[in-house]
Amino acid sequence: MFSLNRFLDVKKEDQSLLYFTYYAFLCSGMMTTVLGAILPSLSEEYGLSYTLQGSLLSFHQIGNLAAVYIAGFLPYAIGRKMSTLLGASGIILGLVFMTLYGNPFFLIFAFLLTGIGRGTMSNMTNVVVGQSAGNKAGGLNLLHACFAVGAFVSPLIAIAAGDSMWRVPGWIISGLMLIALILLGTSRLSSERSRKEKGGETRFLKSIGFWLNTMIMFFYLCAEASLTGWLVTYFIDSGIFPQSIATSMQSILWVMILFGRLICASISNRMNKASLILVLGIIMTAFFTVMVNASGPVAAVIGVFGVGVSMSGIYPTTLSTMPADYNSSTVATGTCIAVATVGAILMPLVIGTVAESAGIASGITLIALALICMLALMTIKLVLTLKGRDLS
Repeated sequence: MFSLNRFLDVKKEDQSLLYFTYYAFLCSGMMTTVLGAILPSLSEEYGLSYTLQGSLLSFHQIGNLAAVYIAGFLPYAIGRKMSTLLGASGIILGLVFMTLYGNPFFLIFAFLLTGIGRGTMSNMTNVVVGQSAGNKAGGLNLLHACFAVGAFVSPLIAIAAGDSMWRVPGWIISGLMLIALILLGTSRLSSERSRKEKGGETRFLKSIGFWLNTMIMFFYLCAEASLTGWLVTYFIDSGIFPQSIATSMQSILWVMILFGRLICASISNRMNKASLILVLGIIMTAFFTVMVNASGPVAAVIGVFGVGVSMSGIYPTTLSTMPADYNSSTVATGTCIAVATVGAILMPLVIGTVAESAGIASGITLIALALICMLALMTIKLVLTLKGRDLS
């Protein structure tokens, strides 16, 4: 009989913390996609331009960038538990704040807070799974599958609430995130200040493998952040789907991501991971091309299906190929995710700026440039791996 604990190779004393971590990352996934789901209604009510919408998505990623890096060092000062609770509370505050006022500066602050919460959760959850699960590739793919579950559910909540009740999903997710923080607060997540290893905090900066993996994730996040942030708006403004169906397409995207991550979790220990990453990247690029060139709903749906399944395992599988001591380090993990997140900051803003002058279709096609760069780095990674190069 299948046993999740045996599959993950997790010690009994770490099981509850691991499952609380999975739930918390699920809530983080809900927050991430609800922003894109409610952005059209929020923008209509507050009268926001494409440029300002892109700026909000970018400030969310700026908060994410700041948090994943700060969260790498903050545990040394106040402990992992306190730093997690403080940073992740930004999800709750940001979602509530953006439902109160439409002032652009207030909205920027609210989106910034949600990014801080997301970045904090990303750093903590990846480190906890990296430390607790013996099967790191399986554990990280399952962690990001939980994120995908949350990302799938929240647009459905937005659809059920309706355009005029777009604030309700934010309030619901805030409540669920509060429960997650209570669970983590009562867990065995370390309250002690982390101890630094002399000379070990920055060794990863000289690692070829560290930077190769980080830049793959950089270009991947260019694409992911742009797709999750702009997909609904793209389908509505291009006339391919009405708003309700366009919003549901975001959920379909994350259903496919969930499906793909479960597949990657099951095969990651039976296949060369560098080969798996490159195959996923090629398929993602091909189906993205189908999606943006679709003139009707059928081709668009096929493109979304293929993009979702193929993009699913790129991030967690790439992260799992880092040396074990980097995966268990909040500094190395924070630096990796922080640098990668710069891509998620820049791309949505660039797309919004281009869309303002040339239309959303022209803006969204820029994602292809990021995918081409990602494929080039994936190819280099595979070649070096097959040649037996030490990438640590």
